[in-house]
Amino acid sequence: MQGQPPELEWKDGDVPVATRFDDPYFSLGNGLAETAHVFLAGNGLPERFHDGFHIAELGFGTGLNLLAALRLWRDSGQAGTLRFTTFEAYPMAPADMARAQAAFPEIADLAAEMAPHLGKPAFTLPGLDFAMQQGDARQILPDWQGQADAWFLDGFSPARNPEMWEEPLMQAVYDHTRPGGTAATYTAAGHVRAKLASAGFTVTRAPGFGRKRHMTQAQRPDLRP
Repeated sequence: MQGQPPELEWKDGDVPVATRFDDPYFSLGNGLAETAHVFLAGNGLPERFHDGFHIAELGFGTGLNLLAALRLWRDSGQAGTLRFTTFEAYPMAPADMARAQAAFPEIADLAAEMAPHLGKPAFTLPGLDFAMQQGDARQILPDWQGQADAWFLDGFSPARNPEMWEEPLMQAVYDHTRPGGTAATYTAAGHVRAKLASAGFTVTRAPGFGRKRHMTQAQRPDLRP
């Protein structure tokens, strides 16, 4: 991968904080549990899994969401291949990703399996087909040829990284979602929910993770007869 890596500080030894946005990459409580609540359960997974199920993500960060999704895919006994496409403007160095992932011993086996591939724009593992689209999602997502079954909207806080929550980008997310597909995010900011609704999603405010009272779930209407 090419590109400018993020500037990092480390909180409590193992939680990376992006100094550009003054925001941690995952919950200071338990990032893996947050991923399970917000992005996995928030998109109705694993119940919706099927061969070729396609997850797309805004903000790859440490790769924690990918590891959590692959673990759920394998643990659910789903046959076939999970497709996972992520959009990231500031890819983290492989050594920093590995350091962050090491905070979660419950996925150490998966992290070790993935370690040789960190930093590659695309790779395959048993049950996984991964691709990273590197660059500003506002510029590259509209031209992306894929259609996602589920979106992980995991940009930094809307207050600190508003570019990742602009209306044209939320419209591009909708346009690249299959009918009946979903999106989930930790934020319940009213303007984010309004932009998702304006794009065409049916938007729901749901219980959040940890200290966050609410999060957002969205679904594209199923246009099939």
